[in-house]
Amino acid sequence: MKRRTKWAAAVLSLAVFTAVAWGCGETDSGETKQVVSKEKSEKTDADESVSEDLDTSEDTVDESASAEVTIDEQALIDHDGIVVTATEYVTDSIWGDGIKLLLENNSDKDVTVGCNALIVNDYMITDLFVSEVAAGKKSNETLYLSSTQLKAAGIENVGKIEIYFHIYDSSTFDTVFDSECVTIETSAYANMDTTPNDAGTELYNQDGIRIVGKTVDENSFWGTAILLYLENNSGKNVGISVDDMSINGFMMNPFFSTTVYDGKKSINDITVFSSDLEENGIETIEEAELKFHIYDADSYSTIADSDPITFLAQ
Repeated sequence: MKRRTKWAAAVLSLAVFTAVAWGCGETDSGETKQVVSKEKSEKTDADESVSEDLDTSEDTVDESASAEVTIDEQALIDHDGIVVTATEYVTDSIWGDGIKLLLENNSDKDVTVGCNALIVNDYMITDLFVSEVAAGKKSNETLYLSSTQLKAAGIENVGKIEIYFHIYDSSTFDTVFDSECVTIETSAYANMDTTPNDAGTELYNQDGIRIVGKTVDENSFWGTAILLYLENNSGKNVGISVDDMSINGFMMNPFFSTTVYDGKKSINDITVFSSDLEENGIETIEEAELKFHIYDADSYSTIADSDPITFLAQ
């Protein structure tokens, strides 16, 4: 039953990835509102100046990031006949950057290879990687890095890729092997982007866990997306979800659940479905209120439940 739950989670991850790939907090028109605190609802000229400076620096990075990224061929896993080898760093015009993997199954059972976590330049990245390999067979596959999430995190130079592989029996869904973190350093490691993309309004900061509200996109794929920057220096892997959320005073049923490993960061968004907004006659987001539920990602025990947090979209 536990492995079937894991499979269901993998299917859900696929749905989440699709939503991320379509939008990840960005509008079709390129227009978004800023998340601002209720106490500081007016954006200052200084803020606008900083924003312009950031835009200029991003253009500079774009010009300097043209060098081709490569990796050395390296074995990532060699466990009980199951071998995973990283062979090449590739770039696809549709899917973006990825790591080409050679999967070898020298065991006597069919197995499926997936990921428990994928981390790029210390940012949690949603992966779309599941590959079944029959007993005694091999397979060439590519683990793609979500280009939309890389862009949202401000990553132009991919220097470090951390992978936690999850390998399970294809028939029973029982875990065969969960790897420790395996790390790939690319040719861009020395110049990789490490500056936190944390510009915005701080919503929560306690016991090493920090959450910043960045933008509100009212034209995302599913409805409205509230983009967050999350940082975890708590000493443990944490999960974060949202409770008691309201928009303009009306209760909502948002979609948001994310895991942030210790010492890592994440760019993710809270999705408010268009159907919820339409049922309450909401055409534009003015004020939002929510509580963050933070829990241990391994034991699911509660770490903290925040007080109600209110912010504006301007």
